[in-house]
Amino acid sequence: MRTPIGRPLAVFIAATTAVAIAACSPPEKQDDSKSAVGGAATATSAADLGGLDALIAAAKKEGELNVIALPPNWANYGEIIKAFGTKYGIKVNSAQPDGSSQDEINAANQLKGQDKAPDVFDLGGSVAGANVAMFAPYKVATFADIPDSLKEAAGTWVNDYGGYMSIGYDSAKVPAPTSVADLLKPEYKGKVALNGDPTQAGAAFGGVQMASLANGGTVEDITKGVEFFGSLKKAGNFLPVDPTAATIESGQTPVVFDWDYLNVAEAAKLKTWKTFVPSGAVLGSYYVQAISKDAPHPAAARLWEEFLYSDDGQNLWLNGGARPVRADAMQKAGTIDAAAFAALPKVEGTPVVPTEAQNAKAKEYLTANWAKTIG
Repeated sequence: MRTPIGRPLAVFIAATTAVAIAACSPPEKQDDSKSAVGGAATATSAADLGGLDALIAAAKKEGELNVIALPPNWANYGEIIKAFGTKYGIKVNSAQPDGSSQDEINAANQLKGQDKAPDVFDLGGSVAGANVAMFAPYKVATFADIPDSLKEAAGTWVNDYGGYMSIGYDSAKVPAPTSVADLLKPEYKGKVALNGDPTQAGAAFGGVQMASLANGGTVEDITKGVEFFGSLKKAGNFLPVDPTAATIESGQTPVVFDWDYLNVAEAAKLKTWKTFVPSGAVLGSYYVQAISKDAPHPAAARLWEEFLYSDDGQNLWLNGGARPVRADAMQKAGTIDAAAFAALPKVEGTPVVPTEAQNAKAKEYLTANWAKTIG
């Protein structure tokens, strides 16, 4: 069956994000200064400032928002940033668009107390879980729509969008794969790329975990996944090139392991580009949204969150091929972009979302064995 995009993945993410992050989440604090001048820094909802209109006014007065590590082609962030800025007349300063989750945290620490420090974060679960003390609790207006397993009770962190590991391919250059094993066939000789070095890049690491699941392994014991890529190399099918939009459009990397929303985005530029999520190897992952407790623009930071979790913001992620966290509620309310929802890659099978402990064990094996297997 086609997996709905909110609740089913939430069931599995509960064992990872909720456990790993909520365990170190601080309790919600009340502060009488919320209604005072500058109270946005401690506001835990728009109501604390007198409502959404008051929050908008405060954010416009600040006039700017600092975001970081948001590539324009990642989950439609280019359009999201543009839409927010246009709607509220707020200048969005986007730093290090190709940065990592850890780069976001490093920048917040290095720039603390400065106007250029990040206001908000978009993080992988493991980095978010290690840095919860840096986040400010805040509940958006649509907070109740978000599954409990995908948020911290006080809003210190909230999952925002997710997806599944997939195989993207140019249907004009290779036959449509029906399984991960198909990629070992002669038709794929010199054509299969992994998005980065899996010992360093999260998407590439996910590709190895997916290959492990497809070959009878697990996300923790990825021996089968590493062996698969070793076999792919021996067959001459593995292409040691980091794929980009340019390599995909030029035909240099006609098959790519990557998150489904990133592969889907390529189809907007290359009409023959298709996305396939193998059944029996459905590897899922959500990203985490949070406000910096040291945000130099605290009202704009909170308004940004309100926008992201509004119907407009959620549909913009959906238009980028990502699976928004409020999808279930929006389907019931009839506010989801039905065409974009229907266009998501078909997903069959039970999603598997690794815990941080499982990832740590897998990375230990990968570090010791990847280079000598692919080398």
